Amino acid sequence: MMCTLARPGHQQKGYRRNVRVGEAIREVLAQAVERRVDDPHLGLVTITHVDAAPDLRTARVFVSVLGAEPDAALAALTEAAPVLQREIAAHLRLMWTPRLTFLADTATERAFRIDRLLGEDEPK
Repeated sequence: MMCTLARPGHQQKGYRRNVRVGEAIREVLAQAVERRVDDPHLGLVTITHVDAAPDLRTARVFVSVLGAEPDAALAALTEAAPVLQREIAAHLRLMWTPRLTFLADTATERAFRIDRLLGEDEPK
């Protein structure tokens, strides 16, 4: 069995940093989308999760969309990505501003579907 240890006085970069940076990016984006993005195709967008890459150069942004076509909202966010990246650069001290990729978060839809399926199996 192989075990690696961090050198004394050095902190390993990894999972915890990605999570912290992802959460910070999520907070900045939530405010920036509300203030800086004015697109009629957007609808009500909620930034649900940000998955930052280990090197923090890219980030996948998961969004939930209500009141609009999800594909149109994702296209509007992708078009606004440079503005949103500037907001991240202005609010967070990172070596690189991550390149953003926007994806639809289907977790809520899956949860409703599972709940509905489970409800059908209950005896009446």
